[in-house]
Amino acid sequence: MLKDIKRILISEEQIQSRIDELANQISNDYSDDESLLLVSILRGAFIFTADLARKLKVKHAVDFIAVASYNKSTSSGEVRLISDLRQSIEGRHVLIVEDIVDSGTTLRYLANLFRERNPASVKSCVMVSKDIVNNKNSNHHVDYLGFVIPDVWVVGYGLDYNDDYRTLPYIAELKF
Repeated sequence: MLKDIKRILISEEQIQSRIDELANQISNDYSDDESLLLVSILRGAFIFTADLARKLKVKHAVDFIAVASYNKSTSSGEVRLISDLRQSIEGRHVLIVEDIVDSGTTLRYLANLFRERNPASVKSCVMVSKDIVNNKNSNHHVDYLGFVIPDVWVVGYGLDYNDDYRTLPYIAELKF
């Protein structure tokens, strides 16, 4: 499996350090709220969500949602809801936890979907964002961002290629 790795972009130590920073910032921002709900986007964000949730210093709950926008390695351009939340978000502060933002389509889809359900607020926390989303044509917003990476295919720390490489402890560029 390691023969398929071109280079490590973000080490395990860098990831954990940045998660500490994100957890502190989120904890400060939600220190007066008792209704924070982390919504982890399955499957890619589960590792990031678990590490982030353990480091938060505020009361919170975690729920999961499954969506699909990729078929193997290509984006379909459309988001399909596969599995919805198990609880109501009405009146709650929702923090969408995502592994990666390419075009922002999934994040926009979920933010719009959740806003229709009358939450107190909807924000996002993303582990990595590709450089391409800084393009002026991109129409999305990330409230808490771990890292900006080059526009390459990455794996590890929840990110996959055809369901492989998710459990690598770092984020790496895949050889093609």
